Amino acid sequence: MMKPQIILLQEGTDTSQGKPQLISNINACQVVVDAIRTTLGPRGMDKLIVDKNGKTVISNDGATIVNLLDIVHPAANTLVDIAKSQDAEVGDGTTSVVLLAGEFLTQAKPFVEEGMHPLTIARSFRKATELAVKRINEIAIKVKKGDLEDQRKMLMKCAATSLSSKLISRQKDFFSQMVVDAVMMLDELLPLNMIGIKKVQGGSLEESRLISGVAFKKTFSYAGFEMQPKTYQTPKIVLLNIELELKAERDNAEIRIDNVDEYQKIVDAEWTLLYDKLQKIVDSGAKVVLSKLPIGDVATQFFADRDVFCAGRVQDDDLKRTMKACGGSIQTTVNDLSASVLGTCQDFREEQIGGERYNLFTGCPQARTCTMILRGGAEQFIEETERSLHDCIMIVRRALRNDSVVAGGGAIEMELSRHLREHARGIAGKQQLLITAYARALEIIPRQLCENAGFDAITMLDKLRFEHSKDGGIWHGVDIMKEDVVNNLEAFVWEPSIMKVNALTAASEAACLILSVDETIKHAQSQQDLPPGGIPGGMGGMGGMPGRGRGRPM
Repeated sequence: MMKPQIILLQEGTDTSQGKPQLISNINACQVVVDAIRTTLGPRGMDKLIVDKNGKTVISNDGATIVNLLDIVHPAANTLVDIAKSQDAEVGDGTTSVVLLAGEFLTQAKPFVEEGMHPLTIARSFRKATELAVKRINEIAIKVKKGDLEDQRKMLMKCAATSLSSKLISRQKDFFSQMVVDAVMMLDELLPLNMIGIKKVQGGSLEESRLISGVAFKKTFSYAGFEMQPKTYQTPKIVLLNIELELKAERDNAEIRIDNVDEYQKIVDAEWTLLYDKLQKIVDSGAKVVLSKLPIGDVATQFFADRDVFCAGRVQDDDLKRTMKACGGSIQTTVNDLSASVLGTCQDFREEQIGGERYNLFTGCPQARTCTMILRGGAEQFIEETERSLHDCIMIVRRALRNDSVVAGGGAIEMELSRHLREHARGIAGKQQLLITAYARALEIIPRQLCENAGFDAITMLDKLRFEHSKDGGIWHGVDIMKEDVVNNLEAFVWEPSIMKVNALTAASEAACLILSVDETIKHAQSQQDLPPGGIPGGMGGMGGMPGRGRGRPM
């Protein structure tokens, strides 16, 4: 007698399970890796991506590219997540982490096809990651915290290495110094939001500058603004979060009056209130007035007549950075403007930069903030410069906190590969094969560096293996400029060790996660209750609004 069929899932639900599903997930991840493979290293290519709104983005940053790819495959989205994680945690190495995760899965694929249990592979990969991280911590070069000169040199080298693979690699010395100076201006917490980046089209990259203080674009202003002074020495600065303009009566209240005199009293009272506010600001001694909310034409002219500079609609982050640099606090009333709530700076001026006018606050007594003003030609080029500098800033911050470095250019990956191969020889069973496969996967970084530069990857990897087999050859990596291998520690190709640790850990976790998935269940949207036209909930052309229905008024 046949057993009745039991249906658990809704009709139309797509289910895939077993070994074919796991292989399908690995293949999807390999497609993502192939999309960004060629962007790695100093000779990496850029990708031009046009989004659904028609905006063009040119970038070779791994996190930016995979984020814009609009990937819908659920397993492949894991690689997007680890690229974002690497970008948020360290800032650089986003392409490397995706490449490593993809290569771990590629090396695991033959074992899956031969019937080895995925969790056995994942267990061995976790063990190999643990050994690799331990080896990084053993050989990383520590920089003495007390020696400021050595520390600055280390930060400069890390910044230059980060920028060498970016679009602005030709100006890496110029921008490395700018980034290190910017990070050294911050307090011990190194808050990223205290470094402002402003973009001004036109000019060359070398015309970019670092302001030790605050700079922001001139806000919207009324006619009287041009009469205000644009330069002050040691001015007092008041920061406000109140409106300084007249409002139409209908916006505030309904007032019923029966003669013209009463209306005139209301108008006079409103003007009196505004003038009282403005007079209190002037009486406080402030020469620069900044407000998050609008400053109207009456207030602008009032300040101009008294040689006071004002700017309304200042962005929130610019106002907060001004407060951090110049002191004082943001006020929501003008009734108590004492000296303790006013800020000051050595020099304030309005300056023409390219086609824009900027307000500059320099010589700030409490300057724990700075502003980079970037120049360049095309808009896409300036945006990519900003992304490159963001990665560089993150790397310098990490290096400043962790003060240990390793050699880049594939050197650390080749050393870890050699170390894991030697360790695997002392292990019996399947784990030996799997740790060896993990070691082979690490070679993807130097191999891809060579392929992107047009070198013979097989010959270069043979040279690297030979150098790493010698005593004292642990820092040999790819020399992109001379098509050879070189000691990258002596060549100052340095990277923070935390970046490599984070990349290996994230890539290994992502690979193990994908290997642990043996079934995908995808629910189909029910089509039974949809009206003709496919828009749920009522009238087709009304964006899902409910229909009129019987007895329902229009």
